[in-house]
Amino acid sequence: MTRFETNIGYVFKDKDLLKLALTHSSYANETRGHTQYNERLEFLGDAVLQLVTSEKLYTENPDMPEGKMSKKRASLVCEEALSVYSKQIDMGSFLLLGKGEESTGGRERPSILADAFEAVIGAIFLDGGIESAKPFILRFLNDTDLHLQDFKTVLQEIIQKNPGERLSYVVVAENGPDHDKSFTVEVKLNSNTIGSGIGRSKKQAEQQAAKEALTLMGYTFKY
Repeated sequence: MTRFETNIGYVFKDKDLLKLALTHSSYANETRGHTQYNERLEFLGDAVLQLVTSEKLYTENPDMPEGKMSKKRASLVCEEALSVYSKQIDMGSFLLLGKGEESTGGRERPSILADAFEAVIGAIFLDGGIESAKPFILRFLNDTDLHLQDFKTVLQEIIQKNPGERLSYVVVAENGPDHDKSFTVEVKLNSNTIGSGIGRSKKQAEQQAAKEALTLMGYTFKY
């Protein structure tokens, strides 16, 4: 759990809340109902996420009409976007899943990742209030290029069109204390470095490295 707290940049006072946020119903079902799971926290986290996103759009876009704000908010908090945010903090590695869900790829399933992301927001809100939940959410919303872009997947799909080419990601530096560590990652095409990135988790740094590689290739990304 400490590693995940490092990834999200928040240390829980009540560790049970964090465990609950990461507990999927499939795991609870295998304990024959003796374990709670994260659906109630997901409900709460969804409301907090909507509020913070709405406030950001309202305050930063004084001339934007209600309809356009609604559409933009929907794009920022949809399942696809939340699953991308989850991958940036390596959410899947820390989920408590049932054996069946585990064996069928549950750790990478967008719906499970999105729900867990909202549950973590709910847990942070209960543990530290809106003052803690808001910066956690804005960390993702403020990176306007990352909302719906899984840069690693996009880059991989491009490289796969050329048989024999191979991508790899290498951590070249780690900086800061354990509770506030940053990673520098280089993405290599065969033996050549084609991009680098920095993030608070290895996954986030890899995404940034892939983004830089795509940018150098001439790709652009929309909000």
